[in-house]
Amino acid sequence: MRTLLTLALSVVAFPVAAASGPFFSLNNTDFVVLIAFLLFIGVLLYLKVPGKIAGLLDDRAAGIQSDLDEARSLREEAQSILADYERKQKEVQGQADQIVANAKVEAKAAAEQARADLKLSIERRLQAADDQIASAEASAVKQVRDTAVTVAVQAANDVIAKGMSAKDAGGLIDAAIKDVGAKLH
Repeated sequence: MRTLLTLALSVVAFPVAAASGPFFSLNNTDFVVLIAFLLFIGVLLYLKVPGKIAGLLDDRAAGIQSDLDEARSLREEAQSILADYERKQKEVQGQADQIVANAKVEAKAAAEQARADLKLSIERRLQAADDQIASAEASAVKQVRDTAVTVAVQAANDVIAKGMSAKDAGGLIDAAIKDVGAKLH
C-alpha cells in the first residue's frame, strides 16, 4: 500500500518541477490536481476499495480455481469413461471373435454332416437303383419265361392238335376237368 502511495507521489512530483511559481498555492493547477488525486486516493482507501477489489479478485480466482477443479474432475471422469468403453470394446471384440470362431467351427461341422448325409443319400439311391435294376431284371426274366412257356404251350398245342384225334382230345378235356375239380375241392 505504501509503495502505491510512493509511486503516485513520485509520478506527480515530475510535473511539480516543471511548474512556475509557488507550488503550494491554489492558483497552481498542479497542486490542485495533486490535492484532488490525494483526496481521490483517500476516498478509495476510506471506502476500502482496494480490499474490495482484492476480494473480488480473490473471489474470481477462487471461481476460476473451482472451474479448473471441476474441469479436472470432468477430465478424469471422461478418461475413466473412455477407459471403461475401451475395455468394453475389447471385451465385445473378443466376444465377436469368439462368435465368429464358433460359427466357423459350426459351419465346418454342418458341412461335414451335410457331406455325410449326402453320401448316405447317394448310397441309398444307388441301393434303390440296384434294387430297381434287379427287380426289372427279374421281371424281364419272368416275362421271358412266361413268353417261352406261352410259346411252348402253343407249340405243344399245335403239335398235339395235329397228332391227336377228336376222340383223344375229348378224353383229355374230360381228364383235365376231373383233375381241376379234384385239385380245387
